[in-house]
Amino acid sequence: MGTTNFSEFLSQLTPGFTQVLDVNLKEEDYIIIDLSENNVELGKVDISSSRAFSNYIAEYLNAFEKKVAFGGYSEVRKLYKRSELFTTSEDEDSNRNIHLGLDFWADAHTDVLAVLDGRIHSFNDNSSFGDYGPTIILEHEFEEKKFYSLYGHLSKSSLNGLVPGSSVKKGEKIAELGTPEENGDYAPHLHFQIIEDLVEKIGDFPGVTSRRELDFYLQNCPDPNYLLKLKNS
Repeated sequence: MGTTNFSEFLSQLTPGFTQVLDVNLKEEDYIIIDLSENNVELGKVDISSSRAFSNYIAEYLNAFEKKVAFGGYSEVRKLYKRSELFTTSEDEDSNRNIHLGLDFWADAHTDVLAVLDGRIHSFNDNSSFGDYGPTIILEHEFEEKKFYSLYGHLSKSSLNGLVPGSSVKKGEKIAELGTPEENGDYAPHLHFQIIEDLVEKIGDFPGVTSRRELDFYLQNCPDPNYLLKLKNS
């Protein structure tokens, strides 16, 4: 299934705004945020510090009287330069700095919801500095089309008692957002990503890519907002 076809397929699975966080949050509680390398204000923040970054997010939300800041699909970010996980090469085109999911910046312990009916495919605590921390991958199948959703930066307790293959319902609580101490050392947020081909990975999948591999990953991981339908303004 080509990129456009898969994106259209996803968009047909939900009739409108679809929740991925706390069931009490409304669409008007969300606001888009720019965390790209072009954000001049972010350039004044010590983004290597999860505390400083958390403060930046909190001030942004307070300024607009919102509860969740979201965005980041295909965004080029400087944030990843702090971790060797992403910068392994002298060749800039091979270093990973382009984000492949949507991020939802909110308070630690905020509920995370399944966006569609599915089953637990796999989970893992990806505990390296700058990684996802606790991560859950769900498998979905509609009209004989199989694909996956990934939820990263969760609390460690979110992985307790999970059983691969067990079913989940759309809107069901599956996890909570983790603190910086357990989520890979980030300000609390959910990394949410759609994946067409998991290429046999278990409990993990790249959420950031390089320019060199961008075409493959943008095709394999379309914008999750085709499902969620949050207004980009």
